[in-house]
Amino acid sequence: MTKKQRYDAILSYFREEMPEVQTELEFGSIFQLLVAVVLSAQCTDKRINQVTPELFRHYPDAKTMAKAEVDEVLEYIKSVSYPNAKAAHLVQMARMLVERHNGEVPSDMNLLLDLPGVGRKTANVIQSVAFGKSTMAVDTHVFRVSHRLGLVVAKADTPYKVEQELVKNIPAEDIPRAHHWLLLHGRYVCTARRPHCERCGLNAVCPSASLSANPSASLSSSGGGNHSQHA
Repeated sequence: MTKKQRYDAILSYFREEMPEVQTELEFGSIFQLLVAVVLSAQCTDKRINQVTPELFRHYPDAKTMAKAEVDEVLEYIKSVSYPNAKAAHLVQMARMLVERHNGEVPSDMNLLLDLPGVGRKTANVIQSVAFGKSTMAVDTHVFRVSHRLGLVVAKADTPYKVEQELVKNIPAEDIPRAHHWLLLHGRYVCTARRPHCERCGLNAVCPSASLSANPSASLSSSGGGNHSQHA
């Protein structure tokens, strides 16, 4: 099977199975999406959705959060991973948005990367989900699934290399959905320690099929270690 055939088969499957797909994070504005994505680093969307309603009730936009102290924001996000650092980043980020962008979230990649707590993965999510751009955010799920499905070569050993290869081979109109396809497939089917190959519809084209019968192999095939990008 050629690389093009593999991509065609896998993308066709996802288009059929998940024609309408979106982030599982809950938000009411682009600023709230940005806050939720920053908080979600090294943490589950389920946990983030538990803490953001009360956080957003007190700080619904950049201008209100910019007036807060770090300790005040920390009170609402104590249950997420790295709460102290994230609280500091959120307040600093809100203040920069107010000072430089009148409280609005910019769509430009470089301007997003200037914001405290925002790395390439977060910037790509914002560009894709909020602004409809063809950007591919690579978190640990996307990284793992891309390798297991044979979408990227073994030497694509960083999130940025995986991002480049996926963007090169996936049609631009599919890229925003493809991030969610791969992420959700990794979250619910192609899980890290014991993938559920028995209920995966991609076995016929997956070079890593039947990993569920060999957990140690599933770990090695995921690329090893934690490859989620900084924020």
